[in-house]
Amino acid sequence: MDELTLQRLLTDVKDNRITIDEGIKILRKLPFEDINYARLDLHRGIRSGFPEVILCEGKHINHIIGIMQKLTSGTSPVLATRATQQVYDDVHLHVPEVTYNELARTIIYEPSPLPKRSGIILVLTAGTADIRVAEEAAVTASIMGNNVERLYDVGVAGLHRLLADIDKIQSAAVLIVVAGMEGALPSVVGGLVNRPVIAVPTSIGYGANFHGLSALLAMLNSCAAGITVVNIDNGFGAGFAASQINSLREDHLVSHP
Repeated sequence: MDELTLQRLLTDVKDNRITIDEGIKILRKLPFEDINYARLDLHRGIRSGFPEVILCEGKHINHIIGIMQKLTSGTSPVLATRATQQVYDDVHLHVPEVTYNELARTIIYEPSPLPKRSGIILVLTAGTADIRVAEEAAVTASIMGNNVERLYDVGVAGLHRLLADIDKIQSAAVLIVVAGMEGALPSVVGGLVNRPVIAVPTSIGYGANFHGLSALLAMLNSCAAGITVVNIDNGFGAGFAASQINSLREDHLVSHP
């Protein structure tokens, strides 16, 4: 249950469309519902602004289906990450309203898209091989109510590609910069903007990349001030953080027009 759903429930009780007892029955499920193999955090949308997200990786398919059926019973959007095509096919049989993004490996239930905040979240990648992680970030930020743009394959091996879009880069509200190999792109971008930069190391690279560890350490040791770094391949975490930052930015604009 998100804040909007709770408002509707309280309004329905106030206007006698449902009884107090019926309202109490619905509210009993807060803050979580125990379905034996999972305790679904139905209160998270109210606390953090977005409902619980399903990480499909490592879960039994029947558990994924059960959780998805519960979470999609309302009007709030639902996001599932790290989902294979087979997982989506199985979920779709039971919840036909969901859609799949093959690149991002995400399953989405979006009965009514959230209103879009002002400001652009710009997602950049160093190379084409980083797009899978970047798409997870982009899809996450988008479903959370943000305008998202993409700028792919602009790594440090050809800086002219990056500088060709400098106006777009400097006008973004938040930037998510995804890179593998030596992980240098976030430092370059961080030196060009006065906006929040979220760096995402990917596991793309040859042996000494250590499955993304070298990119992670490079980003953590960046000489560009103010860069925030998430875990290796964590596009979801980057998209979520970018959305929170953009939300605070909009709240500030509303409070100080």
